[in-house]
Amino acid sequence: MSSRPTIAGVTVASRPVRALKGVILAACCAVVVVPFVGIVSTSLATREQITRDGGFVLLPDEVSFAAYQAILSGGVVTRATLVSLFVTVAGTTLSMAATILLAYGLSRPRSVAHRPLLMIVLFALLFTPGIIPSYLVVKSLGLLDTYWALILPVAVNAFNVIILRAFFMELPKEVIESARIDGAGDVAILFRIILPLSKAVLAVIGLFYAVAYWNAFFSALLYLNDTAKWPLQLVLRTYVINQTQIGVDQLGAAGVALPPQEAIQMAILVLSIVPVLVVYPFVQRHFTKGVLIGAVKG
Repeated sequence: MSSRPTIAGVTVASRPVRALKGVILAACCAVVVVPFVGIVSTSLATREQITRDGGFVLLPDEVSFAAYQAILSGGVVTRATLVSLFVTVAGTTLSMAATILLAYGLSRPRSVAHRPLLMIVLFALLFTPGIIPSYLVVKSLGLLDTYWALILPVAVNAFNVIILRAFFMELPKEVIESARIDGAGDVAILFRIILPLSKAVLAVIGLFYAVAYWNAFFSALLYLNDTAKWPLQLVLRTYVINQTQIGVDQLGAAGVALPPQEAIQMAILVLSIVPVLVVYPFVQRHFTKGVLIGAVKG
């Protein structure tokens, strides 16, 4: 019989085992945190320290915001950031509206064309179109070199529709029937009853859509030939991953000494990460509940 204490019927591990787990957890955290700290530090470091440390600074001796001033001075990075913000806001709004309406219609068994539409959604979940068919469809619709090419082809995600439909079907039917008896139509039921009860799953799905739009670059690479319409992630890929040199004319910082390329690249990378880090804490309390929607019955 074990003499170690128990918590809620579970035996507490011995001190060496807990110490080993702590070391492993600390190592995993360091693997995640140290590179991020280095990216932020390099973007804030001076030219002398970046040169001395070989292009990667872990802790800056002196903080300099020259890289951020350069990329936000009205050049290509500023324009790309505004494009990404527009695509993310407009795309998420359109995607949420389409997903909510489609999921609500599919959750009502007696809705028009319920089963054929459900089969189409399931087919789209299992079989995705290739690059060439997608490009030909976008071209035939006249969407090339437009922002709509970044939004409409991915406006509805079949997986999100299935998750939201499962949640709508789990809501108490008595509440909906009571509303119908009181004379409420489908629109009133959706906006006054269904959506207020679905804040958790809507927050999670909205986060999924927003992150997907913000991080997308392949659609822009495929459909946009005009560099003035590039989103931030495509600029990030061009100047950070491909190591393309950034000039003063591209940053819109004429007459200003150009910061080190490493600092500018890391500043662009930080700028691409910050919005997700800012938004996530506001939906984190809904995340655990939302991602488990439909996973457990009863």
